[in-house]
Amino acid sequence: MAVERALISVFDKTGVLEFAMRLAALRIEILSTGGTAKLLREGGVAVKDVSEFTGWPEMLGGRVKTLHPKVHGGLLFRRNLAEDQRQAKEHGIAPIDLVVVNLYPFEAVAAGSGAGVKDAAKSNLTAAPAASGPSAEDLIENIDIGGPTMLRSAAKNFESVTVVTDPADYARVAAELESSRDTSLATRIELARKVFAVTSRYDGLITMELERLAASGARIELGAKPVLPERIHFALRKQQELRYGENPHQAAALYVPAGKSPEGLAAAKQLQGKELSYNNFVDLEAARSLAAEFREPAAVIIKHNNPCGCAEQDSLFAAYRKALACDPVSAFGGVLAFNRVVDAATAEEVAKLFTECIVAPGFDARARGIFAAKKNLRLLELPAGGLAPERELQWKRILGGVLVQQPDTGEINESELKVVTKRAPTPEEMSAMRFAWKVAKHVKSNAIVFAKNGATLGVGAGQMSRVDSVKIAVMKAQSPLAGSVVASDAFFPFPDGVEALAAAGATAVIQPGGSVRDADVIAAADRLSLAMVFTGMRHFLH
Repeated sequence: MAVERALISVFDKTGVLEFAMRLAALRIEILSTGGTAKLLREGGVAVKDVSEFTGWPEMLGGRVKTLHPKVHGGLLFRRNLAEDQRQAKEHGIAPIDLVVVNLYPFEAVAAGSGAGVKDAAKSNLTAAPAASGPSAEDLIENIDIGGPTMLRSAAKNFESVTVVTDPADYARVAAELESSRDTSLATRIELARKVFAVTSRYDGLITMELERLAASGARIELGAKPVLPERIHFALRKQQELRYGENPHQAAALYVPAGKSPEGLAAAKQLQGKELSYNNFVDLEAARSLAAEFREPAAVIIKHNNPCGCAEQDSLFAAYRKALACDPVSAFGGVLAFNRVVDAATAEEVAKLFTECIVAPGFDARARGIFAAKKNLRLLELPAGGLAPERELQWKRILGGVLVQQPDTGEINESELKVVTKRAPTPEEMSAMRFAWKVAKHVKSNAIVFAKNGATLGVGAGQMSRVDSVKIAVMKAQSPLAGSVVASDAFFPFPDGVEALAAAGATAVIQPGGSVRDADVIAAADRLSLAMVFTGMRHFLH
């Protein structure tokens, strides 16, 4: 059935004039509202106001524009049912065959990053708590009602109605109309699915943001976002199929938030190499997040989600060499991350080792040429901001539910560090401990990290006993540990761990403290002439 009438009402007007001009050239009648109608008329497109179509004016400060039986009847009546046709004719309902609608920018307004609509009337809403943020009025008036309602009506009747909510679909819809005066059923089904995904996500965002509202007598106050909301709504879309999951018999894919541009590792551009697997992404994120901890040139080598080498030095080349020296055996087949553009000298060194993946802010032309000889090596280039720390809530599925927590963004405050031993650490030891503490945060607990001069020397990860983690770190070390320092992600429950690291040559320890046997551990450190610092913060990673 040919498309005869379209209703266009959009907040985001990207490309809508050009699209409407193509519809007008096909002699499709165009209904519109407010600012959209004004834009189309100014562009030379003939438009009928929805208020003229319905016989009712826009009202209530623009809150009621399209909420009318002639609009929704025109969208919902089933063209192939005689009774629907009879009722539509009886009530003067004309078919609307194409709907082009996108929604008020509630998400951008809530985030303080976009201008939305304003109601002409004032209500009992307070101002925003901060001048730069949205007010309660901003939030409420940017809850779109007419738009989602039209979208849902049109999408439900996809057998007869084409619904477009994404400007990226204008060209394909126009091309189909120009070819056959209609769209295919397959296209209408696909566009309807997209609509319900959009409205579902939109409602979820509103649900979470309105947790900021509270009643104060007869007024509405806008507070801060709760750290852990009562409800969490998220919509994801599949961005890419992965080579496989944790094992080849498991299917896997990368999903990203719907309605937003991908960020971080999910937005990285793969420059070369084989398809990525689930494990590749897990290890790449572990590498990326550790590399993001450092301001000076840093190199990270990850194996099975744990660092087997990390260094921060004056150059990327030096950082990589020192990171590799920590555990070159485990580094074989590992995943690398750098916090600087990879240069040719570093690339030549890396190319000597079999590596699965490398992620970095970029690779210079000579480095790209060197890596091109390794056709299976995956190179990923991070987008701008790709080394930012994680800020979103983290979640982990269990059978029957989901565990949610804040990301571990805790950093030690120099003024709150507490020297608990008779000997205070030297400046060199303190610098090394700060470095080791950053690395320990990214090692699976129980975590022990030996370090010296901005580089790891030995890493003990994921053991059931902390003293065993010390022993493994010592066993794995390829360089002498004399004069090294140790970071422990949690307290030492007994003196044995401290005794073991001192025997290996460590001279200083940084740890959270908090054990009932802290006094015994401190006494052992004093007896062994160790310097020990308590952070008061632990970094368990499970």
